Order: sequence, then structure tokens, then C-alpha cells
Amino acid sequence: MRSLYTLIFFLSISFSSIQATTWLIGPGHSHAKPSQVANLVQNGDTILIDAGIYPGDVARWTANNLVFKGVGGKAHLKSGGNVYGGKAIWVIVGDDVTVENIEFSEAACPDLNGAGIRSEGINLTVRNCFFHDNENGILAGDIASGDFLIEHCEFSGNGYDNGLAHNLYINHAHSLVFRFNYSHDARVGHELKSRAYTNIIYCNRLSDENGTASRNIDLPNGGFSIIMGNVIVQDPQSENSNLVGYGMEGLSNPNSELYVVYNTFVNNKGNGSFIQLGNGAQKLKAWNNIFAGPGTRISGNAVELDTAGNISGTVAEMNFTDPLNYDFHLQMGSPAVGLAQSSGMAGAYSLSPEDEYLHPVGSQNRASTIDAGAHANPVQSGTNTLSNSRYSVFPNPAIDQIQVGGLQGGETFFILDLHGWEIPGSIHLNRLDISGLSPGLYFLRIKSGLFQQTLPLLKH
Repeated sequence: MRSLYTLIFFLSISFSSIQATTWLIGPGHSHAKPSQVANLVQNGDTILIDAGIYPGDVARWTANNLVFKGVGGKAHLKSGGNVYGGKAIWVIVGDDVTVENIEFSEAACPDLNGAGIRSEGINLTVRNCFFHDNENGILAGDIASGDFLIEHCEFSGNGYDNGLAHNLYINHAHSLVFRFNYSHDARVGHELKSRAYTNIIYCNRLSDENGTASRNIDLPNGGFSIIMGNVIVQDPQSENSNLVGYGMEGLSNPNSELYVVYNTFVNNKGNGSFIQLGNGAQKLKAWNNIFAGPGTRISGNAVELDTAGNISGTVAEMNFTDPLNYDFHLQMGSPAVGLAQSSGMAGAYSLSPEDEYLHPVGSQNRASTIDAGAHANPVQSGTNTLSNSRYSVFPNPAIDQIQVGGLQGGETFFILDLHGWEIPGSIHLNRLDISGLSPGLYFLRIKSGLFQQTLPLLKH
């Protein structure tokens, strides 16, 4: 079975380079600043930059298969408002370039879109880098054959008040893999914007926090897109009212299938929508997500809508570990524990996450996939609360009424449909009248303090 790692492995191989000359950059070396070797490097060279601050140093890189690495810590390219050619701190024109362990800050230009990196070549890997206080973190031009792999990076405070600059912005490209990153506090623009034809957004934290960001994720032209395992938080100062936008500038990409699985969505504003679709999207599959806070879960229409295993409620009801400090791990009393269903495949790609986001830019193995949301409950670790029986329900299957056994007093009951949504008008009593339900499979959730149990219920 093919997984997301197949694509990531392919990208890593295609971006690798055959080492030629290694250039040492920094105080005490022949070249004190990166820009001093920009016209000297050849295809396949490696540029090792000592940790430290390089104020106002900008460059354009034209060779292919270059590898840049900060050594001994991050090399900080502190622009102070300076950019190369009115574009970026680094303008990367060469193909198959890798950038690791570099910090980019304070890029600004007259066009108000000065970037840490302006990508104009085919294929770029950015790993373990920090982009902050630029007008754009990364800005990629239209590179229809280009593949982008961005992992273990932090984006903070990038953008501009006009809303046309973002923490990062990938224009029309072949693919974007964005994983294990922390994008937050964007200035008016989006935490992530991509027009790529394929988008794999996997196990990140995208949160507004003290910023004035617009959407957390904006995929304005659609495309085959998987949003899986992410913590996505909209905060009160957000300039927009929806967390994810898809196809809102026209579904012009070749494919308009969106798969949203195992994410934890938190809306700390008073209203809005979690997923906003451009009408006519070919498919939305939304499985095993937590939608915490007010707002419409899905706004807009898809030709095919497939939802299951989702849970919604207030932030308090989700029983997160420490939501005020953005810790959205599940405690034992969370209704998301044990709720998830097997989410299958998206074409050739598995929709079962093997990892979890580990703050701030890390990852760890996911203990199980039985819980909804971005984090598995570590206490459960592969066991399902359905088998941890305190309560029972009978008769089951049932026609008109059910009775719950094992009650200790003070319990609350909820009937959920197959998609995990609470059914309006459920009677929360010891003996429940289900005569108004259509035949099919439902779930009965029983809560008592921090303990909760979910039982399948078949209505004849």
C-alpha cells in the first residue's frame, strides 16, 4: 500500500545533489558572508554557513543542486529591510536546491512582498529553517513542474497589512509537501497559502495566536489536497472567519478533491466556519476531525460529500489537556477518544496518520488511530473505550426504545449519527425513545464526569 512517505521519499531523492566543492562561510573563513560566493558556486556545491548574524546580506543563487546548511546553530540572515533585486533575501533561481538551518528575517521591498526566500527554480527543499518578520516567509513563483518539500520549519509574523503577503505563499506548482511545521501569528495574510496542483499538509500546527492572520490554510484554486493530522487554531484577532478555504478564487486546478482527516480544529472566535468550499468542488472527505468552538463545520457544497467519525462541541467539552496554552492532547474524558473510524485511502495515499505533530517543529509516532483529532490519547495507546465497558444498552438492535444498564447516577446521554454529529432532539433519560430515528447505525455516548463511553446502536 502506498503512503504519503512514497511522495516524500521521491522528493528527497530528486532533490539530492552530488557534492562537488564545499564552501565555508563566516568570520575567520576566506568568505565572511554568503553573498561573497553567490557568483562562485557551481552545480552540486555545498555552502556551510557558521551560526551567527549576517546583517543586510542578500544574494541571488543560479547554480543547480546547491545545498545550504547552517553550522553550529542557525545562520541568521537579518535583512534589516534589504532584499536582492527588489524580491528577497535569497532569490533562488537554480533547480533542486536544499536549504537547512537558516534564519531569515526583516525582508521588505517597495512591492510590499519582500520574502525570506523567493523561489524561481524547479524543486526546493527547506528544512529546519525559521522565517519571521518578513513581508513573505517563502514566496514561490509560478513553477508548474516544481515540487516543494518544507519540513520542521517555523513561520512567524510574516505578512503585510494589505493581506497580499503571507507566512508563506506557493504559487502554481506541481506539488507541495508541508509537514511538521509551526506557522503562526501571520500579519493579516494566511498562515499557509498554496495554489499547487497537489498539496499534502501533514502534522503541522497553524495558529493565529496574537497575530491578525486571515485563513489558517488557503488553497484558492483547489487541487488534489490532503490535510491530515494538523492542529488548526483560529484566534479572536483573525481577519477572516473561516479556518480553511478551498477553491475560493475558482477551482482552476486540474483536480478538486479535498481530504480533511484527523485534524483538531479550534475556533476561538465567536463565529465563522471551519471548512469553506468553493461551490462545485468535486469531493470533500472529512473524517475523524475535532471541530471545537462555534461556527459552521462545512460551508459551501461539494459534488460528493463524505463525512464520518467527526466530533463537534465547545472547547471545554473536548477536554483538551491545556487549551489556553495550545496543548490539544486528549484527556480520558474527551468525547473524541475512541470515536475515529478507519478512513481508507485517497487515491494511492493512506489516510491513516503514522505521526503526530510535536511542538514546536517536531514529530513523533502516533500511538493509534482510534481517536479523532491530531493527537491520540496516550493512555488509550491502542485500546478502544468501546471495550472498556461500564455501561450496556438493550435491546440492541432496537425498534422503539432502549434502556441503559450500569448507571450510577448523574450520567448524560447523547445519540450521534454515523458521522459523529449529535442528533437534535435526543432524549437524555434512562430510557430513550428512538422511534423517530431512521433505521441504521448510530452511537450512544454516555458521560459521567471525566469518564465517557460510546456504544454502537442499531435501529431497526
